[in-house]
Amino acid sequence: MNKLTPILLSGILLFGAACSEGAKTSSDAPNSTTENTTSPPPADTVQKTQGDATSDIRKNQANSDIRAREQRNNVTGGDAIRADGDLQSEVRSKLEVNITKGQLTVDAKDGLVTVGGTVPNQTDLAKIEPLAKEIKGVKQVNVTAVVAPAAPASPSSNQ
Repeated sequence: MNKLTPILLSGILLFGAACSEGAKTSSDAPNSTTENTTSPPPADTVQKTQGDATSDIRKNQANSDIRAREQRNNVTGGDAIRADGDLQSEVRSKLEVNITKGQLTVDAKDGLVTVGGTVPNQTDLAKIEPLAKEIKGVKQVNVTAVVAPAAPASPSSNQ
């Protein structure tokens, strides 16, 4: 086990360095947590994103991924100190599955997680902080996301 620990830790550090850019819950989410758009996302984009995020396969995949990372952190003793990339990815997965119509961007730095973008209603906005804090290593959550309901579908997109 003593020989395995350095290998696991170096793998975690490499993975964290590779995932250092902000994580997004959808391709249409803002590129950074400081970039908020008050214009609502198109309804067809919201429906497509929601269909993927609400599928049972996607939910099971995200929950399995989160559990695997938590188990890995428990084994390596890395509960308190987490790579920024791991926090971003885990929080993004958690939000993506639980706030299906949101277009969110997640950034993490030393346990501080910042979530920006848009959600369709106040209820989803209120879910962000508690969901993010469920991830081990998240010390504080800064929510810069705003409420912007989806725009109605254009007549040409319904054909």
